[in-house]
Amino acid sequence: MSQPFSHPWDVTPAQARAIQVDGRGRVIAEDRLGDVRRVAGIDLGFEQGGAISRAAVAVLDFPELRLVESAVARLPTRFPYVPGLLSFRETPAVLEALHRLSERPDLLLCDGQGYAHPRRFGLACHLGVLTGLPSIGVAKSRLIGTHGALPEQKGAWVPLRDGDETVGAVLRTRDGVAPLYVSIGHRVSLPTAIRWVLACTTRYRLPETTRHAHRLASGPA
Repeated sequence: MSQPFSHPWDVTPAQARAIQVDGRGRVIAEDRLGDVRRVAGIDLGFEQGGAISRAAVAVLDFPELRLVESAVARLPTRFPYVPGLLSFRETPAVLEALHRLSERPDLLLCDGQGYAHPRRFGLACHLGVLTGLPSIGVAKSRLIGTHGALPEQKGAWVPLRDGDETVGAVLRTRDGVAPLYVSIGHRVSLPTAIRWVLACTTRYRLPETTRHAHRLASGPA
């Protein structure tokens, strides 16, 4: 396991990029999962015109995928919107929501990028390295990279590549529906990340973890 990772949050964009470069070297890109019985989905919304970050964590049991616990945290938004640095805007509230759970989850599925990031340190990597939890990035849109044609069948996937490096996978989670962009966060290999995303997906495009977390992050107060 890597050494504990922490950093200040009151930083400039240039300092944030340097933190990402440091954090990237701490990402464990191989399987170091234990027995996974609690899978958490993470999502974030904003209130008061963006002044308040509202983070939601939904914990489901596995393999039943029933909601067993949830937490919502609201914090002032202290970092500006800067592409590629969204985790500095979102992570403080997510960490607070995680702290409010009665029991730590075994795996995090984050609504956002992981390794498929310009500096290979998106939200899923950032949260994974900070908490030490296995994590996966499950994004609805592509931030970087290119890929080949993707078959229409559920379960099909093709590598997402940035230059000569595979940074993630383009995964079809439902027949004929737009794919998701999966990448590792921490302590999970890419093939395992793909398997977990499919295992947490039922008849919808998004994993059940994401669907529950999104309702909490964007629903009524």
